[in-house]
Amino acid sequence: MSAIDLDRVKHYLLGLQDEICVALEELEPDTGFQEEVWEYDHGGGGGQTRVIADGRTFEKGGVNFSHVQGDELPAAATVQRPELAGRRFQAVGVSLVIHPRNPYVPTSHANVRFFLAEKEGAEPVWWFGGGFDLTPYYPFREDVIHWHQTARLACLPFGQEAYPRFKRWCDQYFYLKHRGETRGVGGLFFDDLNEWGFDRCFAFMRSVGDHYIPAYLHIVERRKEIGFGERQREFQAYRRGRYVEFNLIYDRGTLFGLQSGGRTESILMSLPPVAKWGYQWHPPEGSVESELYDYLRPRDWLSDD
Repeated sequence: MSAIDLDRVKHYLLGLQDEICVALEELEPDTGFQEEVWEYDHGGGGGQTRVIADGRTFEKGGVNFSHVQGDELPAAATVQRPELAGRRFQAVGVSLVIHPRNPYVPTSHANVRFFLAEKEGAEPVWWFGGGFDLTPYYPFREDVIHWHQTARLACLPFGQEAYPRFKRWCDQYFYLKHRGETRGVGGLFFDDLNEWGFDRCFAFMRSVGDHYIPAYLHIVERRKEIGFGERQREFQAYRRGRYVEFNLIYDRGTLFGLQSGGRTESILMSLPPVAKWGYQWHPPEGSVESELYDYLRPRDWLSDD
């Protein structure tokens, strides 16, 4: 059985944060990321938050690295996992959300993380989690297929069943039950992953993290120069409201961060700069905006006709 090596995970994640920021800055050379280093007030560790704002391509984006630790998890975090009660914990990860200015460019999210809980005289409890997903406003079929093809490539070294398994989990996780629709067109999601042993699970997490930029930048470069007007911006803001609803009601990372006393500004960096809600408003039937709703359901994008 391979040994747990948190330092190796942390080293990879810091490098991943750098690589993602450099790649995104190539599309926003006049703006760039601003970095803030912070400390975790409820234990040890901290992180570095990098934010880009008011750019021509990216209206708001954040790429956050965190490594937090504490003597005890909050009670709310141990309800489903009572074996974690009374254990020291460490959580290290990179999370990011990118909200483009152009409504024809999708919002994207990615997260890769490692969790370790230890207690003297007991075996450590650990797992990896993460994934990436895409939230278009005006979807293009070829973009969605590219996104899922890249997701499948990330999974291929880990068996034929890895992509269908984690794609299905993503569809189930990023689902707004009260709206009856998925948040976007999915991608990959995994959590509590330890069944393959440390080294193989770590390799899978790295593969997911390394495939985010190839999956997303191709779409951004293809769509960022399409012209748009106030109608498209209004619809983007309306659909961003769904993004806010999911993150504040369902998202595990957001809830864990707030429950464990994490840094609020870094946790909520995932929220868009502008969002709107309309009472019982829906796009007119037959409009180009209404076409989005056919995408907001689970489907096999790589075999659909």
